[in-house]
Amino acid sequence: MQNLFKKVLSARVYDVAVVTPLDRAETLSTQLGNHIFLKREDLQPTFSFKIRGAANKVAGLNEAQRKAGVICASAGNHAQGVAISARHFGLKARVVMPVTTPQIKVDSVKRLGGEVILKGDSYSEAQAYCDQLVAETGGTFIHPFDDEDVIAGQGTIAHELLQTNMRIDAVFVPVGGGGLISGIASFLKEISPQTLVIGVEPEDSDAMTRSVKKGKRIKLAEVGLFADGVAVQEVGKLTFKMAQHYVDDFVTVSTDEICSGIKAVYQDTRAILEPSGALAVAGLRKYLQTHPMSGKNLVAINSGANMNFERLQFVAERTLVGEKQEALFAVTIPERPRALRQLCELVIQDRNITELHYRLSGRDDAHIFVGVAIKSGVEADSLSQTLDRHGFKNLDLTANELAKTHLRHMVGGKTAHAFDEVVYRFEFPERPNALGNFLKIMGENWNISLFHYRSHGGDFGRVLVGFEIPPKDKKQFREFLTNIRYRYVEETQNPAYHLFL
Repeated sequence: MQNLFKKVLSARVYDVAVVTPLDRAETLSTQLGNHIFLKREDLQPTFSFKIRGAANKVAGLNEAQRKAGVICASAGNHAQGVAISARHFGLKARVVMPVTTPQIKVDSVKRLGGEVILKGDSYSEAQAYCDQLVAETGGTFIHPFDDEDVIAGQGTIAHELLQTNMRIDAVFVPVGGGGLISGIASFLKEISPQTLVIGVEPEDSDAMTRSVKKGKRIKLAEVGLFADGVAVQEVGKLTFKMAQHYVDDFVTVSTDEICSGIKAVYQDTRAILEPSGALAVAGLRKYLQTHPMSGKNLVAINSGANMNFERLQFVAERTLVGEKQEALFAVTIPERPRALRQLCELVIQDRNITELHYRLSGRDDAHIFVGVAIKSGVEADSLSQTLDRHGFKNLDLTANELAKTHLRHMVGGKTAHAFDEVVYRFEFPERPNALGNFLKIMGENWNISLFHYRSHGGDFGRVLVGFEIPPKDKKQFREFLTNIRYRYVEETQNPAYHLFL
């Protein structure tokens, strides 16, 4: 796509954006046996690469378009990029955000000169309202990724990489809608076709990976919420074609691996990235596990750092698991004096116990929830075998989402008083009185037998709920779940639930 290559060369991004440094990550380089470099888009004025595409699009508008202003739908980095670009060029910017958007993000866009319009409970509803605004005002809609000018703006990152005159063996790029990787890959392949371009997506928001594999765009029924900056149900028409043509490979990473990526960047730079900003580093580390390289120059795009401070506790909790430095186990021990001490002395030995939860629930056996510091996944397997040899039946919960998100924070145990119980995990948009609204929707039809909510500092809250559903009410309950607007996962058959709750 020669036309896009030329557009990158002539892109007007530096009226608003800055050339970001390419920093060598010394610790990561030593750990991984390669030369790891971080493209520091977290150092942009809005702490995200999104400013590049927005600036280039706004700069290219004609006089009539400038008078009518610009419109976008976003609750994050794209909104800030559009707002600051419009302010620089003297345009009016209308930014449509879901009513669930945290106030800190609303205030940030207002501070940059944008007029915020709160509409709808989701991004899709906010974007749909933009069509009405465009018809009413004549304003120009600034798409977050599926636009040639926006893609060309993001492609200036590749131009800056090549201007270093360093041989680049591979570039790892976070992928949401595909604008960033389309711009970078299309430009790189024209000048340096031997450079590998690897896209990185969360395992629960992998629309581009699936689309490229199937040879057509697919729409995810739902997306993960942790890496909200790349939580896109369907990639763009243009970006899909470009990814098919230019991108060499894709890798997906878990929430725990993303958290580990955030920590890895912090250790090298003392910068704290948002989850989507650390995708590239997480993907690079995982890719090398199955595609060994040595002495290569590898670049990861640090795409953004708009992190809510309150999320750091969740990140810290999940990082050890992501680095395979902690294993979580349910261990069954006999309910007798000194059994717990024996578990610690004879089995755990010189390993550090990171947490341990226990409450009396019966007179025969006791179920212990324990976290253990390890050095690798292989050591976790070895520990499980050791527990078995000493007569301690155990279950590895390291990958169990119920255990990591809720169970490790709950104190109590089993009850003999809950009948016909079913258990579900729900996720709902965080906003003032969000938990109260959630409980109203739950209604009064069924008794709640278990409830756990804990703020994670993100845009969505996570709740574990137990209901007593008599057989005669099961059909009505299924209808309730069908109509509810919240994402949910049934956990009634989860072995962790049966052991502890």
